[in-house]
Amino acid sequence: MEWGFLVAGLFVGFMVGMTGVGGGSLMTPILIFGFAIHPAIAVGTDLLFAAITKAGGIWSYWRHGVINWTVVKRLGMGSIPATFATLWLLTFIGVDEGQHTDLITTALGLALILTSSALLLKGYITDLLQARSGHPVVSALYRLRQDEQHKALATVLTGIFLGVMVTMSSVGAGALGAVTLLFLYPRMKGVEIIATDIAHAVPLTAIAGLGHSAVGTVDWSLLSFLVMGSLPGIYMGSHFGVKISDRVMRKILAILLLLVGIKCLL
Repeated sequence: MEWGFLVAGLFVGFMVGMTGVGGGSLMTPILIFGFAIHPAIAVGTDLLFAAITKAGGIWSYWRHGVINWTVVKRLGMGSIPATFATLWLLTFIGVDEGQHTDLITTALGLALILTSSALLLKGYITDLLQARSGHPVVSALYRLRQDEQHKALATVLTGIFLGVMVTMSSVGAGALGAVTLLFLYPRMKGVEIIATDIAHAVPLTAIAGLGHSAVGTVDWSLLSFLVMGSLPGIYMGSHFGVKISDRVMRKILAILLLLVGIKCLL
C-alpha cells in the first residue's frame, strides 16, 4: 500500500508541476475512490499535503515581489473565520467519527464541478463579459470591481466561500480563487494572480489541515508517503510541462475533474 501512496503522490505532483493546478482536486478523489480512505481523513490529509507542496511557491513569488498582500489579507479575512466555523460544524455533526460522510463527498463533487467549470470556461466567460459590456447585469458587475469598497467586500465574501469549500473538500483554493481574482482585479498580471492565489491558499490549507488534525482526521503516515512521492513528481512535471500546450493539459484535467465530480454526486 505504501508504494501505492508514493505513486499517487508522484502522479499528482507531476500534474501540479505540469499544469499548476489539480493538487487537491486530484488527490482527494484518488484517496477516496482509489484507496478507500475515509472521506474526512482524505480531505484532512490532502489539505496539509497541499500546504506543504505549495509552500515553496510563496518564497519564490515573494522574492520577485509579485504577491498582492492587500488582496491576500482581504481573502484571509473571509476564509480564516469561515475555516474555523466549518471545522466546528464538521466536529459538531461527528464527521470525524464516521458520520455524515456523504456531506463531504457531496461538497467534494460540487467543488470539483465548479473547479472544472472554472478551468474550461475562464476564457469564454471573459470574452462573453467583454462582448456584453452594455448589458445591465454585466455593467453592474463592472461597476462592482471599479468601486474599491465593493470590491473589497466581494473579495472577503469570496474568501468566506473558499474557506468553507476548501475545509470541507480540500478543493477550490486554486482554480476558483484565481478565476475570481481575474475578474475582480483585471489590472493584475497573470503571474500576480497566481502568486496572490497561492499566498492565500497555503495558510488557508495549512490552518484547515491542522484543524482537521486536531479532530483526528489526518493520517500522518499517509501524508509522509504522499509528500515523498510528490517532490520528484513536481520536478519532472515542471520540466515536461514546457513541451506540452498548457491549454490542452488544462482541458484534459478539467474534463477529468468534471467526471470525478459527477461520480461523487451519484
